[in-house]
This record gives sequence, structure tokens and C-alpha cells, in this order.
Amino acid sequence: MARDMAHSGELSEREREVLEAVIHSYVATAEPAGSRTLSRRFGLGISPATIRNTMSDLEEKGFLFHPHTSAGRIPTDKAYRTYVDSLMRVDPLSGEDQRRLQEEILGGGSAIETILRRAAQSLGVLTQELGVALGPRLDRATLRQVELVRVSSDRLLMVLTLSGGAVRTIFVEVPGIIADEALVGVTIVLNERLAGLTLDQVRTSLVTRLRDVTTTPEAAELLNIFVQEGDQVFARAATEPLDTVVLGQPSLLADQPEFASGERLRQLIALTETRQQLATLLESRSGGPGISITIGNEHGDPRFEPFTVVTAEYHVGSLSGVIGVIGPTRRPYDKVIALVDHTSRLVSDLLC
Repeated sequence: MARDMAHSGELSEREREVLEAVIHSYVATAEPAGSRTLSRRFGLGISPATIRNTMSDLEEKGFLFHPHTSAGRIPTDKAYRTYVDSLMRVDPLSGEDQRRLQEEILGGGSAIETILRRAAQSLGVLTQELGVALGPRLDRATLRQVELVRVSSDRLLMVLTLSGGAVRTIFVEVPGIIADEALVGVTIVLNERLAGLTLDQVRTSLVTRLRDVTTTPEAAELLNIFVQEGDQVFARAATEPLDTVVLGQPSLLADQPEFASGERLRQLIALTETRQQLATLLESRSGGPGISITIGNEHGDPRFEPFTVVTAEYHVGSLSGVIGVIGPTRRPYDKVIALVDHTSRLVSDLLC
């Protein structure tokens, strides 16, 4: 996880200690932190008056703000960023949590879709947030097998079995009923010429690979459809993320104090209903190593400002996707980061 020392460089050692105490207090209680509470709970070695003055300095610098209904203060997005980048210590995940994650994720099968769904659900339960996962783009997935299934007189279903256990299905329009013999013959040709290639390689070389095939006139007519339209057919299979966005249980996040108000709850519901926007958000976080954390207003999108998103990449051979959680800015960052990091590694191991 990249660390940016710019904000922490504004702070004295005392300010760093008080800021960390305020964050820990607010994360634990969801109540603004006062100087006497900090003095009693954290043993800072300074008087409540000194803590109060330090908190005022932190407020002037934009790290804390002062709700008008309370004498205490709560952290800003800037404070959380400083905490994550330079104050926080992340301990390894406990053996109990590791075992629980593995048991939950393995409990429903080994297909990519199943593992991602159970991983997102398990992350949500352990963090009490909304678990999310984005299936991998499949352009570099290896084609294992092609199957053609007749679904009507003018439509076939092409079933693509890919590396990692992924399966894509694509409808192919045909001019009329294709004889069973022709269907079998074309299926054999497609497997002989295309199996073992990535979907991107299939898309770019399909015409060349099918050009010199010798077969019956009816099978040749069907093969010609793949020659003419195969680029578009395989492009759809290669570029759409698998199952797009997988969500855990939004109700877990709804139990957080931040979402007790009607407005925040509506924002949460709207977030879960905009799968394409979530897919775009998660896709933008792929391609980099380690943990990615975006806090509140760092999203640059008012729809996501109430939330912090913590994600990590997982890998399936040459493919990659994103898994993580969406929750309030007030959260135990160290625990959440450890859970997301371990889950991404576990998913990668299970899918290798």
C-alpha cells in the first residue's frame, strides 16, 4: 500500500498521537471524542487541557471537525488518509479469521462465479460492510472447449468453457435449421482450430484459422457465419467482465450508525442498484499491486462520498479482478485492510 507522508508532515509528534487517539475513539464508539475521554482511555501522558488545545490545532489544519451538538471532535477524510498512510499498523489476520474465510469461500464449489460470490459475502460478514467483487475481463482467458447447442430453428447457443472454470454463453443467429451432422462437424472444427488460444487470439485470428477448412456445404454455411461475425461474437465474450459486479449483503452496512438516517440509507440503496457505476468504479481500481483505498470525497463523485472503498486485485492465471468492501469512512481500517488483503490472496490461490 503506497504511503503519502505529505499530510503527516504537517503534524508534530503530539498531534499525531492525539489524532490517532481521536480516530480510535470515534471508530470504536461512533461518538465525537472529547479531551477527557481521550485522557482517560489512551494514557497520552498530557492533561485534558493540552489535549483540547492540540485538538483545536488539528481542527485548524483540517484533520478534525467540531459537530455543533457536541464538545467532542470527529476525524475528517484528510485525517483518515493520514492515519491510513502513516499512522496505522496492520497486523496479520488471526488464524481463526483465516480458517473461517477459507471454510466459507470453499463451501459452495470451485467455479469463479461461486468463489467470488462467497468471498464477497464472507468479507461483508467479517467487516460488517458491503462485500464487492468484480469478475475478471476474459480477453486473456484460454478457451478450453466450444459447444454448440440448438435452442430454436434460427438460433444456436455457443457455450465457451474457459480457463479457471469460467463459462460464457453467446447466442448466434442462423438462417434456418442446421442439420445435426453439420452442427457436430462445426463443433469439432471450432475445437480443433481454437481450443488452447486466448479469447483475444481467437478474435483476432478467427478468419485465418477457419479459412481453409474443408467440410460439407451445410457445415460450410455455418462456419461462414463464424467467419463473418466471429470477431463481434468473441469480442463480447472477451471484454465483458464475468458476471460484472458481485455484492454481499447490503443489510450489514445498513446496520452501521452512519446509515441510520433516511438520506444515507437511500444513498446506500441507490449504490447497490447502480451495478454499472459500481463496475466502472471497481474497474478503475484494477492494474495496480497491493491495497487500494479511496476515502469519502477522494472519489470525486458525490454518490460515493459517504463511503470508503478498500479493494485488492486477485489473479486467475493471467487474468485479474477486484475484490473488497464498501463501508463508511468510520471503520477499523487495520482490520478491514488485513481481511481484504488476505481474501484477495486466498481467492487467487483457490482459482490458480
